[in-house]
Amino acid sequence: MMQGILFLGHWFLYFSLIAFFGPWTPAGSSGLRATLYTLSFSFIAASLLSFRYSNLLVRLFYWIAAIWLGFLNFFFLAACLCWLASLVLALMKWEANWRLVAGAMFTVALVAGVYGLLNARWIRTRRIAVQIPNLPESWLGRRAVMLSDLHLGNINGQRFCRRMVTMTAGLKPDIVFLPGDLFDGTHTDLDQLIAPLKDLTPPFGMYFSTGNHEEFTGSAEYLAAIERAGLRVLQNEKITVDGVHIAGVPFRDSTYPIRLRATLEGMRLSTDEPSILLNHMPSRLPIVEQAGVSLQLSGHTHGGQVFPITWFTRRIFGKFTYGLHSFGALQVYTSYGAGTWGPPMRLGTYPEIVLLTFE
Repeated sequence: MMQGILFLGHWFLYFSLIAFFGPWTPAGSSGLRATLYTLSFSFIAASLLSFRYSNLLVRLFYWIAAIWLGFLNFFFLAACLCWLASLVLALMKWEANWRLVAGAMFTVALVAGVYGLLNARWIRTRRIAVQIPNLPESWLGRRAVMLSDLHLGNINGQRFCRRMVTMTAGLKPDIVFLPGDLFDGTHTDLDQLIAPLKDLTPPFGMYFSTGNHEEFTGSAEYLAAIERAGLRVLQNEKITVDGVHIAGVPFRDSTYPIRLRATLEGMRLSTDEPSILLNHMPSRLPIVEQAGVSLQLSGHTHGGQVFPITWFTRRIFGKFTYGLHSFGALQVYTSYGAGTWGPPMRLGTYPEIVLLTFE
């Protein structure tokens, strides 16, 4: 289905380019058609290869395919605007230089893509003050860093991981939370990729729960590498850190309401005792709130990552797409995440590391 959508998107782009920038020579039209036809298969092919192989050629192919996918998004929008403009001007019976109009639209699309590439590498630090009922005095003023959706793999490699570690260490956190999608799900040397995390030594530890990308091909090897890096993996369990319960549920189990309810009930959480839940996706909030969780930390949405997907994401998750919001007695912070999936671009969102200060 995804390949079909990509093929239709490339066909529409080809049809629009011919319509607005013609006439083309037969050779030129054939070359454009062949190029876009080939590119339409690039991202799916690169993704399938990256699930099985890890080498320089596969990584390079994935980089090219992912970047093109991002530019395709903006070029598709430019083509749609060209047709909309032609319809409006035709109805108003205005003359226009269509090649000039289309050129302006596609130039804006190109600039948007370049900006998206740069914006995705500019990591911001978001500082949030959180108030949790019944919080022990020892937690007042403590600092927690939330690292979500790093998506380490072909795009974000060891250098990116080291950069995240350096930024996190500079914030001097007392504890670190990673609510899923630490990896992108591609085949790679996992231990080498997350080796920089071993340099993080917050006094109260680092805690992780799986996201959907750790479960693409089975989570066992990912979890083993994460534990070797010094992180505590929470799989349907809770621990108590200086009077605060820290709990985690895998993405797979959080998507089934009955399973999630039974898991949280088994943890015996209560509104009388402060608790923090690592739950990758900001969903099933009524169940989480009824279980007595104080604060849920989530990622997954990326805020939509790039326009116009930001609109669709907002329709799915509402206000819980991003930021700190309340659902009854439950507080939920959803992060944009630090990394990207697919196109290494961000437009309408930004990558972030979150510093939570408990008050």
